[in-house]
Amino acid sequence: MNKNNNKTGRIVVEVVMVLLSLLFLYPLFLTILNSFKSFSEVMTDVIALPKHLVFSNYSYVWQFINYPKLFMNNLVITVIGLLGIVFVSSIAAYKLARTKNRLSGIFYFLCIMPMLIPFQSIMLTVLQIAKKIGLSESTWGLGLLYWGFGAPLAVFIYHGFVKGIPLEIDESATIDGASGFRLFFSVIFPLLKSVTTTIVIIDVMWIWNDFLLPLLMVNGSPDTKTLTLAAYTFVGQYTSDWQYAMTAMVMAVLPSIVVFIFLQKYIVKGVVAGAVKG
Repeated sequence: MNKNNNKTGRIVVEVVMVLLSLLFLYPLFLTILNSFKSFSEVMTDVIALPKHLVFSNYSYVWQFINYPKLFMNNLVITVIGLLGIVFVSSIAAYKLARTKNRLSGIFYFLCIMPMLIPFQSIMLTVLQIAKKIGLSESTWGLGLLYWGFGAPLAVFIYHGFVKGIPLEIDESATIDGASGFRLFFSVIFPLLKSVTTTIVIIDVMWIWNDFLLPLLMVNGSPDTKTLTLAAYTFVGQYTSDWQYAMTAMVMAVLPSIVVFIFLQKYIVKGVVAGAVKG
């Protein structure tokens, strides 16, 4: 009887999860669907299948927004952001986890507390400071800003994982002559591979598809725009080319979706490992 109940419960859960998945995927489906329509078809019926597939939308958007240039902008911003987040957060989390005193606990709290602060409440201040120190209207400057916004979550995840690494490993490495950065990068950091992969995937999805921060920082010049900002250029105050906007959005998010599909198994693996070890 219990086996039948458990089986029925699993089936119900699976059905609910499938329905929720379809619900979340439906907007993406509509976006892809309308990217192959003409303007008149989009305005006539958004949810209808296209009468004729308009592949020219993609070639037009590719040339109009200069897709290769904007792709490189996204790549530079994402790579700079990821390198800084992983480097700073892993070292900070390791030091905080290995230092057992009240001051360390206070610093750890200060490191993760920014996760609770809405970006909208500080964005104007960040914009003013970025302009004063020369980080605005620059792809590398935007990448540096992501260090501060991405570090709190990364420190939180790294910290829980590092606490599960035996202290004896550090002591053995110290006896063998390793210390400081050499100890961390040669001994500890390789053990953080799974959780680092999780952080990289989460931040790639976030940085690559971010809209608000690039809108504030790099929207002043076509040479520094990102792919998501380019999609917004097709939406005007009085007229909007929705077919091109949908096409640009598909082309913008496609690289991050591909990364997620190939590396999604590491997300759960890394988060679970950090939770268990912590």
